[in-house]
Amino acid sequence: MDSHIKDRNRLLSGLVIKGLHSRNMSGYFAESKEEALKMALDLIPEGASVSMGGCMSAHEIGLVDALKKGPYRFIDRYDFENQEEGERAGHFADVFLASANAMTKDGMMVNIDGHANRVSAIANGPGKVLFIVGMNKICPDLDSAMKRARNVAAPINVRRFELNTPCSKTGACFECLQPDTICCQILITRYSRHKDRIHVILVNDDLGF
Repeated sequence: MDSHIKDRNRLLSGLVIKGLHSRNMSGYFAESKEEALKMALDLIPEGASVSMGGCMSAHEIGLVDALKKGPYRFIDRYDFENQEEGERAGHFADVFLASANAMTKDGMMVNIDGHANRVSAIANGPGKVLFIVGMNKICPDLDSAMKRARNVAAPINVRRFELNTPCSKTGACFECLQPDTICCQILITRYSRHKDRIHVILVNDDLGF
């Protein structure tokens, strides 16, 4: 990543973290994937059970591999005979890993979900939620964050899962009501009533979609 972009990200991260703190959430800034991995492991107690949705950012910083190899109980929904059973089991983990489809510079996060396992766990699931968010996902305001989630993250994800929606063919959102739509539930996380529940690691890199 260009050094000027990294400089800008450092400055912008201060605004985002200030916004998170005002919303009763904790924010951190990591200069690299390696630093983000160390921060994440510092926030996850040894022996903790950990679950996640489809968080590519956690994979990209090496967190998923570290949890599987380390002194943790990683709940992988694909290890269950029925994936939905695995997703429900994730709600009872100690820690839930997530990212954001988009995030505002004042600390609000937008997530779109098809099965609702991810957004429901973020809203009312495990006692600790740990977000890994690349600085590429920071948007000026909620309107632009919604547009990013619908027109960037969603079309990429439907292509990744080989689903049949208009955005999989055009790359743009058409507010579709197709059976394959992944835009079933949209969660805006704007405040946490529970202090120390939501932690966000901002990474000075491009992560996820």
